[in-house]
Amino acid sequence: MKLDINANLAKLFSLEGKVILLTGAAGGIGREMAIELAKVGGTLALADIDMDGLKKVEDEILALGGMAKSFYVNLLEMKSLKALTDEVIAVFGKIDVLINNAGINKRERLEVADEDSYERIVGINLKAVHFLTQEVVKHMKEAGTGSIINIASYNSVMMLGGCGLYGASKSGVAALTRAQGIELAKYGIRSNALTPGHIKTPLTTQLWADPVRSKYLLDRIAMARPGVPEDLIGMTVLLASDASAYMTGLMYVVDGGCLAGGQPWDI
Repeated sequence: MKLDINANLAKLFSLEGKVILLTGAAGGIGREMAIELAKVGGTLALADIDMDGLKKVEDEILALGGMAKSFYVNLLEMKSLKALTDEVIAVFGKIDVLINNAGINKRERLEVADEDSYERIVGINLKAVHFLTQEVVKHMKEAGTGSIINIASYNSVMMLGGCGLYGASKSGVAALTRAQGIELAKYGIRSNALTPGHIKTPLTTQLWADPVRSKYLLDRIAMARPGVPEDLIGMTVLLASDASAYMTGLMYVVDGGCLAGGQPWDI
């Protein structure tokens, strides 16, 4: 008798039949997540403020034979969070997985960071994560199951200069994930944080092009290369799928060995 490897992998990791609400789906990491999750069967509810960018991602998924629909959201507006949740439920009838991927940063010193920077960074990166999850959980509780994936950061644990507000918001995401994990477990809902290291995206191209800053970062990555959005897909699929049914409340780091200690000294 020959093992049916594909069937066994599908049993563990397939997202067929699962509706996945993904914020920030028009961005570099969000786009890659959306396409790859669709390839393993997920039905994608793509959410962003950039509707033109969303339409391109939606069209890519549909061209592959996947299922996706775009939804507008302004994460700084409370009514928009509820409207998004209601619209996704109206279209798909459920939300199995929520990926709080959207996030922003503005590199500036704490001594000059103003109220507008604080409100935008903390508002999108932390406040919206809490209140959108709160809306979605109402429906997950009725279903008795669900997976929340919050996107944390290297800056949830360590800190780069000029990322103080961003780091504070992402540290909050890590704490919020732990709290969600322990409070929502009784409803069959799990919450975990995917924690990327230094990922190369269109928004960080300038950083990686700087010879001084890029060397600083590479010296601290054991694998001696920047991450790319594709590096995050395996862990995303794991956390979205039933393979992670007994995992909740923790951060899962994908950083090329950065937090482990970076590149070793020559001996």
